[in-house]
Amino acid sequence: MRPDRVGAQVADWVLQEGVTRAREQFEIIDIAAYDLPVWAGRPGEPPPSAQGHEFAQAMARFDGYVFVLAEYNHSVPGVLKNALDHLQPELHTKAAAIVSYGSAMGARAAEHLRGILSEYHIAHVRESTLLSIFHDFHEFTDLRPTPFAQAALAPMLDRLGTWSRAMSAIRSGDID
Repeated sequence: MRPDRVGAQVADWVLQEGVTRAREQFEIIDIAAYDLPVWAGRPGEPPPSAQGHEFAQAMARFDGYVFVLAEYNHSVPGVLKNALDHLQPELHTKAAAIVSYGSAMGARAAEHLRGILSEYHIAHVRESTLLSIFHDFHEFTDLRPTPFAQAALAPMLDRLGTWSRAMSAIRSGDID
């Protein structure tokens, strides 16, 4: 991961909005903290490394996720795809929302991520927050969300909370 990445600023912004919500609790899981090796297993296998097991256990604790991602080469960053490859059952029947950024607001990466999340049986919410590297970042490095971006975040988090609770009920067997 790049040392000058802006994703941490975006994640902090999402977290600050999230902590103002009464029903859900939010926490940042930074995949950079896990030093995950390149995935060399098969789909559905447990992670082959201690770092992978630790990451999988951290992710398993949650009912829903907000994925913050940059767009690279019109798709998801390789490091995110690698991290997701370390997970399978930890993500099944959970919910997710997407916050993306880039020159095209990360829209292509967000759509690619939706396809990946579907394979993991994740209910991804329609609402998303897209940030333009040209308009939502001062000099491409300092996050300053426009009113448009700010207005998109709260409804996305509200919908994620609803779906996270619904998917939790499904996992617990309360809903057939």
